[in-house]
Amino acid sequence: MAYKLLIADDEEDIRALLTDFFYMQGYQTETAKDGKEVLERISGQPDLILLDINMPGMDGLEVCRRIREYVDCPILFLTARVEEQDRINGLMTGGDDYIIKPFSLDELGARVTAHLRREARAGKKESLRFSDELVIHYSRRCVYCKDENLGLTRTEFDIVELLSMNRGQVFSKERIYERLWGYDSDGDEAIVTEHIRRIRLKIKRYSEKAYIATVWGVGYQWVG
Repeated sequence: MAYKLLIADDEEDIRALLTDFFYMQGYQTETAKDGKEVLERISGQPDLILLDINMPGMDGLEVCRRIREYVDCPILFLTARVEEQDRINGLMTGGDDYIIKPFSLDELGARVTAHLRREARAGKKESLRFSDELVIHYSRRCVYCKDENLGLTRTEFDIVELLSMNRGQVFSKERIYERLWGYDSDGDEAIVTEHIRRIRLKIKRYSEKAYIATVWGVGYQWVG
């Protein structure tokens, strides 16, 4: 069964371009020209959403904020914004990734494929207890600390999964990005850094124990 994509952008040419490209790749597509239409299309249960940030009225960040509590599929931002804080803001609202305009269709296609591949792998692992305080449920894709659900986002859990399944192995920021999204890309280290910071803050609410260690000058490793 073909994956369904929701493409939201206020530029008709971009919507048409992406629709044609992903149709040729075998995807089903729906489009939306603004935030209001995105909310209307959500009932179609897309497998992935491509969401332009700079839409009129309700922008992409606000749309993501409103739907993330109810929509579990990956959300990829399309944006002309290049400042690190803008990208962090997108992650904070619940986005999983971003791609900067103008973008390569092949790169965008690779990111979409990588996210959907991660979705297909979800739910295949048994839960595993690492300590008296932390429990990782791979099948349910959630983490508990002292019986409290940490409420990790999709990408935060993917990072925990990668590190915890390779305990003691050191992963650079670049390698984490490559493993999660399927390729290496310069300038995307801020995504990994911000997600790990947020994971640590969520764990710290319930435990002082360090589960993700920083190996200075190298990367991160799971030590729980």
